[in-house]
Amino acid sequence: MFSNVISDIGASLRAMTLGDFVDILLVSFIVYSFFRLIKDTKAYQMAIGLGVVVILFLITSWGKLYVTHQIISSFINIFIIAVIILFQGEIRRFLTALGTQSFTKHFSTKSAPEEFADFYQAVDYLSSHKIGALVAFENEVSLKSFADRGTPLDAILTKDLIVSIFFPSNPLHDGAVIVCQNKIVAAACLLPLPATHKLGDHFQTRTRHLAALGLSQETDAAVVIVSEETGTISLAIEGNLERGLDKNQLKERLEKYLS
Repeated sequence: MFSNVISDIGASLRAMTLGDFVDILLVSFIVYSFFRLIKDTKAYQMAIGLGVVVILFLITSWGKLYVTHQIISSFINIFIIAVIILFQGEIRRFLTALGTQSFTKHFSTKSAPEEFADFYQAVDYLSSHKIGALVAFENEVSLKSFADRGTPLDAILTKDLIVSIFFPSNPLHDGAVIVCQNKIVAAACLLPLPATHKLGDHFQTRTRHLAALGLSQETDAAVVIVSEETGTISLAIEGNLERGLDKNQLKERLEKYLS
């Protein structure tokens, strides 16, 4: 039996055309991109679960386990709908990345996140003085559509500028700052609120945190939040919110994600 399988594989390889080879590469690229997108998220565990269902479907088919195979087959009929519902956020981010030419940005000049020394000082100052702030760092997916909703600045990222923008009396403080390549592209930007979140009732009125989650669900941006009530520093990445960071922890997380 094993020799038959080997011979079948050999025959399939000999019969492969250039189109078949390209087809395999494209499918592999799509699968790799999707798993890279959902890595370290809850969707990764769901993808593994769906993969187990597919494996069981194949095993029951080969082993002629008719009852079990029929049960799994009934689930497979709604498989596509289930995937769309479970991975709607990840699918949206993937399509957004395609639409914003994320692949070509790999070859463009990208600022090193370790150069954000002024920003970390600004966050430390804002946190100690309980001044609310919301700063989004563009990664591979363009944030131009959100920057266009705010006030254009195109200014070098400095501690004094960040602090002055979020100072309560400044007309630009109510909104988000968008940073791209060590430059503040725009301020007072409106960010999308998430469709769902699991922050609890305690965060219902904290628009900054919800806006940060919304943007991180739709794009691959890293969003830093400083609470004006407690001075707590938080970081939203890929739909997840990490709270209670200090300046050094924020620096470590941000550099690791944006590098």
